[in-house]
Amino acid sequence: MVDAIASFDGNRVAANEAPPRAPVSKQGGLTAAVSGSAGLADYAQFCASALFAPAQSAIWVRSWSTETSADIVVATLSAEGVPMLSLALEVTSLGPFRVAHFAGGRHANGNFAAASPHLLPNIDGPAIRSLFTAIRKARPDIDLVALERLLPDLDGIANPLAALANFPSPNLALAVGLSGGFDALLARASGKRKRKKHRSQTRKFEAVGSFRRVEARSREEVDRLLDAFFDMKEARFRKMGIANVFGDAQVRAFFRALFADALAEEKPSFLLHGLEVAGKLRAITGSSRSGKRLICEFGAIAEDDLAFTSPGDFLFFDNIQEACEKGFDIYDFSVGDEPYKRLWCDIETRHFEVLAPLTLKGRALAMALRQGARAKAFIKNNPTVWQLTKMLRRKAAGQAAPTAAEDDS
Repeated sequence: MVDAIASFDGNRVAANEAPPRAPVSKQGGLTAAVSGSAGLADYAQFCASALFAPAQSAIWVRSWSTETSADIVVATLSAEGVPMLSLALEVTSLGPFRVAHFAGGRHANGNFAAASPHLLPNIDGPAIRSLFTAIRKARPDIDLVALERLLPDLDGIANPLAALANFPSPNLALAVGLSGGFDALLARASGKRKRKKHRSQTRKFEAVGSFRRVEARSREEVDRLLDAFFDMKEARFRKMGIANVFGDAQVRAFFRALFADALAEEKPSFLLHGLEVAGKLRAITGSSRSGKRLICEFGAIAEDDLAFTSPGDFLFFDNIQEACEKGFDIYDFSVGDEPYKRLWCDIETRHFEVLAPLTLKGRALAMALRQGARAKAFIKNNPTVWQLTKMLRRKAAGQAAPTAAEDDS
């Protein structure tokens, strides 16, 4: 990933914040320090050489902090003044509780906290717990540190947070290996059927006008693709009878800033692609780069006269083909087990979650969240119960059962 500090205006952020707090905890020669948003400049500098997942990148955290005015906490574990592990968290309210979690909330998936790849062997459970102790001392208002949807490893390096007590996340993450290139992939994954469907879709698109796959390469194109995506998602979530997680104005501003600012990087860490047919965007994907892994962070299709052609499926075909051509090892569909992902995927990843209570209230909340995760896992891992849940959701929203095309969104 590109040096994130190059586009990070740390001075602008720090100008409106209190100075970083002094180190507050020591454990076996290690130092734990906690700061507010003023620590984001140091966090960006650390990320220039650290290992981290896209949602823990400096550009992600900075964009989220700026656009949502989040209450940011940066907690860093160091050895002899050299950073080893850094958590960039936001603090939000959950009823009467205050919870610190990765910046971005539900939009942050496949998480891996920024860590020095060379010093990772020195990071153990007691060291990380000393970091939580530092957070409790610096921010006594925080009841719980909730680190959710954690990757078990990144680029083959084990997640140091796995040294703590943890439990499985409710949702699977699905991906497909790209070894051997696109032809080899199709040979393993019903390639004859996929090519036939792709040709059929091409004919249907050509029957109504020209079509093309586009990539946003300017701020204007970022806005155009995101405008279409937000409209698609609003219609989709309304039909499903669930809350629109992209509906908040600040969340939308965050994604606009994230994808637009990424354009300044030599190899943009966040990318937008769209399928345009007859002058209208019919499918959108938003992706991130993480080493040799290309991750689909989100996707949507237009609920219009061409929805029956599965334009999202068409765009995934082209995206995966390009990922092979560009030398990626993995195409990652991220969190969520859906039929359209299963058409491609041969890799299943079970994320894990860490709940670290800092107060008695936090212990009660942690217990409730664990129970909620177990219930959610039961529902989502039981096909009959999950289909019934989705049917009841649609009925509550006054919608009919989904068509086959809707499953490709």
